[in-house]
Amino acid sequence: MSEKRMLIVDAELVRKIDDNRGDVGRSEFIDLLIDSQLKEKEEGKKQGGVTREEFHQFQEGTKELLRSFLEFFISYGLELGKQPSDSEFEHLTHKLQSLGGSAKVKGS
Repeated sequence: MSEKRMLIVDAELVRKIDDNRGDVGRSEFIDLLIDSQLKEKEEGKKQGGVTREEFHQFQEGTKELLRSFLEFFISYGLELGKQPSDSEFEHLTHKLQSLGGSAKVKGS
């Protein structure tokens, strides 16, 4: 026989358990719920779900790529001799800085 412990929970939670457990005992029902949650968590990892941290890293990487892309085209345009108008240059500079970080544009 397994060791028994007492778990103190809110009366509302006990009511939810009793309303949904059917013929299964409280202990068995809680065990089934915990097992199903753990199984779903493991399956979620196997299905290739991403964590918040991974998504944040992807988002920052995308911003950095876009920032590099804009820097390249701004410097490429300046080296070809095509001087952008002040408003166009300011608009690109503003977009570049709005991506976050300390983006520095050549010629600023």
